[in-house]
Amino acid sequence: MKLTIERAALLRALGHVQSVVERRNTIPILSNVLLRAESGELALSATDMDLEIVASVAVQTARKGATTAPAHTLYDIVRKLREGAQVELDSAGDKGALTLRSGRSTFTLACLPPEDYPLMTGGDLAHSFTLSAADLKRLIDRTRFAISTEETRYYLNGIFLHAAKSNDVPMLRAVATDGHRLARMEIPLPEGAAGMPGVIVPRKTVTELRKLIDEVEQDVQIALSDTKIRFSFGAAVLTSKLIDGTFPDYDRVIPSGNDKILEVQCKEFAEAVDRVSTISTEKSRAVKLTIERGSLMLSATSPENGTATEEIEVRYNASPLEIGFNSRYLLDITEQIEGEGARFAMADAASPTVVRDTADASALYVLMPMRV
Repeated sequence: MKLTIERAALLRALGHVQSVVERRNTIPILSNVLLRAESGELALSATDMDLEIVASVAVQTARKGATTAPAHTLYDIVRKLREGAQVELDSAGDKGALTLRSGRSTFTLACLPPEDYPLMTGGDLAHSFTLSAADLKRLIDRTRFAISTEETRYYLNGIFLHAAKSNDVPMLRAVATDGHRLARMEIPLPEGAAGMPGVIVPRKTVTELRKLIDEVEQDVQIALSDTKIRFSFGAAVLTSKLIDGTFPDYDRVIPSGNDKILEVQCKEFAEAVDRVSTISTEKSRAVKLTIERGSLMLSATSPENGTATEEIEVRYNASPLEIGFNSRYLLDITEQIEGEGARFAMADAASPTVVRDTADASALYVLMPMRV
């Protein structure tokens, strides 16, 4: 294999794939990236056996071929080369080595045979549909903060993507929960998604996918089965195994009869929560909301640090209520609200609270209160 490529193009493609590669690997080949040169194109693949990213980039191919190279080392070398430099990759002489030349720099990297590289076969992905990159970003951004990191409840370690109905209108819905808070986001069901199974997309896949679509404007092709999902866009393809588990019946935890309605200016409320929570202890991060007609008093107390209070004007006409929340969870939710106002529907100090963006009905958040 021999080819020439511009540094920026190689760095961008390597950046897409190398973050999949774990820093510590018991299987040496998984520390490598697979480089496959065809006429005029270089395909770079990386996998951790659960997730695979393939990025393609245009090159000047002198000789077709394939090799593997240490992913993080190759990325670091290319990152440190001069901007605008041309990079030559050559694995001709010694089968076990890849030579990289750029300007006066020459690097020789130890390689492993490309035939040993594990490839994730897509299999038959029976359901496929198209989403705009903007819609996919919204589905991810509005829900991923609530993904559980508790490995024992592995079925909560991802976003549950499924077809559902909202007021008899078919929707594509994304849900994530860690047992303390729940985030639900929905968009109109795209054509072709009607018969799809409900799937749990793993946290790492969500993170890598979100990075990949950051600069993407065009549509994303999604194909899935019961066990795998594939996202294709531009010059990149991400294939991932799905979490083999059953997502809980989340509808049961979304209360419908909460009649105490609090409306706040989102930015003002978030800033007040942030200021007051400076006092609260790192472990509990508790903030108390004392709500009366037209006013909300936020307070935090800590034996080590003292107390803090702040009052803001709100819209509230129900009976007075005292309720406590984890301030970090409150801020995570307010960060997702793009409109000016947030609407809290509460029942009492011990029941789940529903939070919505007053300007956007497509997202819903549920937050469990804390004892304070």
